[in-house]
Amino acid sequence: MPAMPPVLPHPAAAAPTEPADGTPAFSPLYQQIKGLLTRELQAGVWKPGEAIPSELELASRFKVSQGTVRKAIDELAAENLLVRRQGKGTFVATHAEQQVQYRFLRLMPDDGVPRDMARRLVDCQRLRAPAPVARALDCRSGDAVIQMRRLLLAGGRPVVFDEIWLPGSLFKGLTAERLAEYKGPMYGMFEAEFGVRMIRAVEKIRAVAADASSAPMLGLPVGSPLLSVERLSFTYGDRPVELRRGLYNTEQHFYRNELN
Repeated sequence: MPAMPPVLPHPAAAAPTEPADGTPAFSPLYQQIKGLLTRELQAGVWKPGEAIPSELELASRFKVSQGTVRKAIDELAAENLLVRRQGKGTFVATHAEQQVQYRFLRLMPDDGVPRDMARRLVDCQRLRAPAPVARALDCRSGDAVIQMRRLLLAGGRPVVFDEIWLPGSLFKGLTAERLAEYKGPMYGMFEAEFGVRMIRAVEKIRAVAADASSAPMLGLPVGSPLLSVERLSFTYGDRPVELRRGLYNTEQHFYRNELN
């Protein structure tokens, strides 16, 4: 019989937050439950793809109503940390899930029908972190980082040219050969083989022109219009774990974002 996850502290025991003016502020009960569940996810109590206990079991453990647990789980599902499956239960989200693996890539063909893109690794090397990369990844200038460059192709044509930076301490053993051998999504590899899960990301987007180094990669004349997307991805605890600078050819694609 698999070991049961440890009993978590009752949410009522959670410490209040302290705003700048020193006045205690208490979060809603469902937010406390959400925080406790997030900590368990971060600690690996339930692995990616594994079912979590039912809402009734969690309500009994936390001594709260099932509705409170449901609201906490609803938010975690909306944030793609959990996945509900009708008639089966709630599972820890994994980047192997079709609806999760491409959630940070917002490039869409002009006909609006999403399609998988082929990947082509250009190179992968271990370097000393340049100062701007170190600042973004919250490490020291000169620390070991991994830089990789790759292309995403649609219909055999390069559409995205990515430069990706990763902290070397979290991705020991990551090589070009290992990347080439892995057939699933890259974030799935980071999750399965290095225990690093991308939780959220922030992006900076601007219009640029293809220069002498990027134009040949995308098969375009120098000066062609491109969309520059700089993305910083975070894992649990808001720790930055990936800096990605992508150049997008939007001649037959558009950048789609859904605002709520």
